[in-house]
Amino acid sequence: MIKRIFTFFIVFFLGISHAHALTTEMYTYERMKDQINSLAKTYQLELKTIGQSEFGRDLLAVKVGQGSNSILITGSHHGREWLTTHVIMNMIEQYASAYEKNQSLFGHNLNILDQISIWFVPMVNPDGVTIQQEGIKELPLLLQEIYVDMNKGNEDFSRWKANGLGVDLNRQYPAGWEQIEGNQRYASYSHYKGQKPLEAKETLALTTFTKQVRPLVSASYHTSGRMIYWYYFNEIEHLQRDHDLIEQIANKTGYEISYPPANAIGGGYTDWFIQTYKKPALTIELSYPVEETNPPLSDLEEEWKRNREIGLIMAKYAESEVLK
Repeated sequence: MIKRIFTFFIVFFLGISHAHALTTEMYTYERMKDQINSLAKTYQLELKTIGQSEFGRDLLAVKVGQGSNSILITGSHHGREWLTTHVIMNMIEQYASAYEKNQSLFGHNLNILDQISIWFVPMVNPDGVTIQQEGIKELPLLLQEIYVDMNKGNEDFSRWKANGLGVDLNRQYPAGWEQIEGNQRYASYSHYKGQKPLEAKETLALTTFTKQVRPLVSASYHTSGRMIYWYYFNEIEHLQRDHDLIEQIANKTGYEISYPPANAIGGGYTDWFIQTYKKPALTIELSYPVEETNPPLSDLEEEWKRNREIGLIMAKYAESEVLK
């Protein structure tokens, strides 16, 4: 009941109005939505609205390729991690353009997309991204007080990770949810796992979509630290298969592979994917380490160079290893 009342007042006062972008370069929700619609029209891409955020913003998925099997790449689970949306949008545009023209790209033959399509969800958490980028100054004072309280008294929202209701989306998935430690007890800018798994509209929408398309491999982009996480009690018979993919991606990006303890705590999307489908999934942390904020946009060029081939590498791997 409290959640419904809170959501009603947020929606009423905010009006789901599109916030003004801070710069023309940054991928706000509005710019992402406009650009993805434009790309879908230009390259005849399949575009789906897989759900809405807590405040009614569209959760968009777009497919590049014609393959009947697919992989899935997601970004911006966390508000302050919108640099991941930039990398994914670049993938969509460059992959789609090269595929349409039957050109190679970064040394890869795009014919792989005839067999393995790539689904992209560039912004899982548009409400959180908007709060982090825009702040709360346009909200009524009453709501501002609530958000400042969720932000531990801080009026600077550049560290905001959660969705619009203060739920940390990457602590919302059913795999190991009960065992999550270090959890906030109440809605917060970070680390509040919610009252139950898949309580947030965003995580429910993404898991529902995943069940529909059943990707062979999945990657979830985050920031920061230039790390790759890939293990969540993977089946013993799949360890070598999954690790081979991670080594390829680590070699291409230059990122460090994480080797977590045997009692790793879950709650993340890739944890759920590995547990549910017994197929490879990885969390890729872009950027040099930054403390509780977004990596600067100036970091994009470097991170794009490191990651521009990853979708194609995953697609080839899915065809050669997961399908065999």
